[in-house]
Amino acid sequence: MVAFHASALDGVARNPALPTPLLLRMLAFGADSGRPPRDVLHRAGLPESAVALILAHPNPGVRIDFAMSARAEPAQRARLADDPSPKVRAALAFGPEVYVPRAEIAPLSDAVCARLLDDPDHSVRAALLESPHLAPPFVASMATHHRSAARREAVRAWQALSASEQSALLADPDPEVRRVAELQECRRDARVTADLLRDPKSAAEALRRGLLDRAGAERCIAERTHLAYLAENPSLPADLVDRLAVDPDEAVRLTVSLRPELDETRRMAIDFTAGDLDRGDGVWWVRVGLANPEVMRRAATSAHPLLQRAAARSPHLPPDLLRLLARVEDPVVENLLGIHHPDTPEEVLMRVFARLGGTFSAWMAETHPRFPREGLATRYANHPDGNYRRLAVRDPAATPELIERLSHDPVVWTRQAAARDPRLPFHRLREALLVSDLASSAGANPALPEDEMAAVLDRAGVPA
Repeated sequence: MVAFHASALDGVARNPALPTPLLLRMLAFGADSGRPPRDVLHRAGLPESAVALILAHPNPGVRIDFAMSARAEPAQRARLADDPSPKVRAALAFGPEVYVPRAEIAPLSDAVCARLLDDPDHSVRAALLESPHLAPPFVASMATHHRSAARREAVRAWQALSASEQSALLADPDPEVRRVAELQECRRDARVTADLLRDPKSAAEALRRGLLDRAGAERCIAERTHLAYLAENPSLPADLVDRLAVDPDEAVRLTVSLRPELDETRRMAIDFTAGDLDRGDGVWWVRVGLANPEVMRRAATSAHPLLQRAAARSPHLPPDLLRLLARVEDPVVENLLGIHHPDTPEEVLMRVFARLGGTFSAWMAETHPRFPREGLATRYANHPDGNYRRLAVRDPAATPELIERLSHDPVVWTRQAAARDPRLPFHRLREALLVSDLASSAGANPALPEDEMAAVLDRAGVPA
């Protein structure tokens, strides 16, 4: 009997050339007790006939997978809002779990979100409020909702709320809603800040963002209370900033060095140490200004490594700032540019590829619009490192003979890249379907004929 590896079915499930009849056959698989491969549920552009099968599938796990598909259209997923299973509705409410930079998820419509927010099951309502995919106007609309949990989340859209809505939240009957609203209002109200400082649960955050009077700030310095938070406070008087800039606590000095109002001379005069792996994620004024040209220019042109790293996360950097950061000899800056900026220079991408290796490098090579392709076969087909030999497969000029040779490479990632390539000779493609570590890649090869895909389904026991 011919050996068969179930992973071949997973490969066929994500094959971009999978014809609709076989797609429907896979979706119907397991209607009694099992389930089709997950990848078939997460395909982009599913036809209506496929969506209908998924929505009616008796296995709720299948519907959950589709509810969390990052490739499905929001209107398609929204049809699960009336699903009988609260687990399915909760999965829909939370939305796709996306860990890939540059991926954008379109939110569900406000009408569907409103229905899920009033779902009779608590888990569905909680999942919606925890979702990272809610549209900002919908978040703001929850300010007057009858559920306190929704009003609490609406505080995130504080600047978009009307004065009357803000006032209502500050006087909300729920103490937790009032607390989070006061943490927003304290930016402009010293009295609210003073009240929050008496609450241990809120004191640190109030010190970080609240409007402080001088007496309160001096008292905190004298008592050394949450000094690293205080050092970030925008209302801190200049002379107290100077005092904290020479504080014996290294974390306090580092925080002061990142304040937005400092000029470059004053900033770099502070004795601070930036961690080798610190990406600058905590620099709030850069984080919220990634699309602001003025903020990006101030951060990118600074000699402070954490400001440079924070700016490198912006996909909106203009060409001159991108070139400037690409010349910074900082691996973290290069990594962040490679992850986030679509125009990162090729030489930077290649250095990131060499440094990081493994799965991340493969993702970047396959998805970054500027990652090189031409000439890679000549440069890397015989490279001693298999991570580089894999790059030869990307070259449009790579011959079928080279692709076949690389499908026998000692390094599994290189073999798999070759097995997915449509230039792989057919006889080797059929062989690869029967090799355990190549079966999935071969099944995903768009050159795999329809009859071969059907044979994979047959061997996997998928009913016709």
